[in-house]
Amino acid sequence: MVLAATFVVLQAVASWAKPESLAPLAEQISPSVVNITTSTVVEGRTGPQGIVPEGSPFEDFFREFQDRNNNGQGNRPRRSSALGSGFVISEDGYVVTNNHVIEGADEITIEFFSGEELEAKVIGTDPNTDIALLKVEADKPLPFVTFGDSNTARVGDWVIAMGNPLGQGFSVSAGIVSARNRALSGTYDDYIQTDAAINRGNSGGPLFNMDGDVIGVNTAILSPNGGSIGIGFSMASNVVTRVVDQLKEFGETRRGWLGVRIQDVTDDIAEGLGLEKAAGALITDVPDGPAKDAGLETGDVILSFDGVDVADTRGLVRQVGNSAVGASVRVTVLREGKSQTIKVVLGRREDANGATPAAQTTPDEPEAPATATMMGLTLTPLTDEIREELGADAGMAGLAVTDIDETSEAFEKGLRVGDIITEAGQQKVASIANLEERIKAAKDAGRKSLLLLVRRAGDPRFVALSLPE
Repeated sequence: MVLAATFVVLQAVASWAKPESLAPLAEQISPSVVNITTSTVVEGRTGPQGIVPEGSPFEDFFREFQDRNNNGQGNRPRRSSALGSGFVISEDGYVVTNNHVIEGADEITIEFFSGEELEAKVIGTDPNTDIALLKVEADKPLPFVTFGDSNTARVGDWVIAMGNPLGQGFSVSAGIVSARNRALSGTYDDYIQTDAAINRGNSGGPLFNMDGDVIGVNTAILSPNGGSIGIGFSMASNVVTRVVDQLKEFGETRRGWLGVRIQDVTDDIAEGLGLEKAAGALITDVPDGPAKDAGLETGDVILSFDGVDVADTRGLVRQVGNSAVGASVRVTVLREGKSQTIKVVLGRREDANGATPAAQTTPDEPEAPATATMMGLTLTPLTDEIREELGADAGMAGLAVTDIDETSEAFEKGLRVGDIITEAGQQKVASIANLEERIKAAKDAGRKSLLLLVRRAGDPRFVALSLPE
């Protein structure tokens, strides 16, 4: 009896862990997935790009094949083709793919599961999320798929990927959600990691859940050899849908813009600020823009944005970017130990790409420079000569690092000769005496560290250093 019960349990576990055939789902979604071929005029070609991955055993074969068909034309301009994937999201012919699939293409051809081919035009692209929206004109309604809620995808859920890997069109692979909320290199990254096989040519194809809804757009793989090793990344559908809606309406993205430079609040920075926990986004600079107009300041810690607690800089950037341009939002900051809420009218991120930081106003420069060594740093106030040498703004005041103890905490945390300290304890410093006053004030307040604002080649960041004994 015990053995029989155990066998029943094992059968139940096996049936739960292993799904039934995916054939019905594959048949359902196949008509909406497309192969994408792009054509571009290039100066010349040195290898079989777009056909096989680099390092493939077929690479030499295809290179010889190309050389025979070049007819001695050398590096003369010729047409180059590349392959990718995509999927139809509406019966009137809107198609989603990756931006890198169609970027720079002169011609884009969409091949459907039925074998029909149509020319596509680009409606809009977003390099930040690597998403592109295309449009084809068909004489009949097209089969399409819908987006699902990527936030409901759980690690361990079954998913399937479909696309055009290495030119092998309409291939299906299956796996699970391996991880959520992965960040690669972009500002607005929110990737689903999967072990479903994704190879070159899968880019732009859909990642489906078991309901046949698209929860991701297959975008990248982590691989030492160009082939799938079970680490693939799909941009989450909740990011993609917002981008697609804007591309469809405006032909471009329109993201909210706060107008601050920020960094994460680490444990030592939190201690230096007197915070109970390391959370929020620390403002390192406020150039001309919405934040400056509203009164946000360097050294403020953004604790919440539009009523949502800020855990770190990544979360804040994504939330601001997802906000409407022109929206009036409440930003709660910690300033000099006190919390206050400031209303900010958001600008547009795309309009701010060429914005330059505002000129910095600083206290008068002391008459006689004095050099001192503290916290592993040899410091001297800025002079016109030092400013010119370091490429600093003419009006900048602060302390230049002229030497550093390589065994010190300061060196370990990345400070180097040529850095400029412009604030200590969230107060401007223009002299050694200013810094000594800030050290004393921090000690009197029972702090163990002092927060410094350090600038290198104009880029600011906060660093917390332990106070000297």
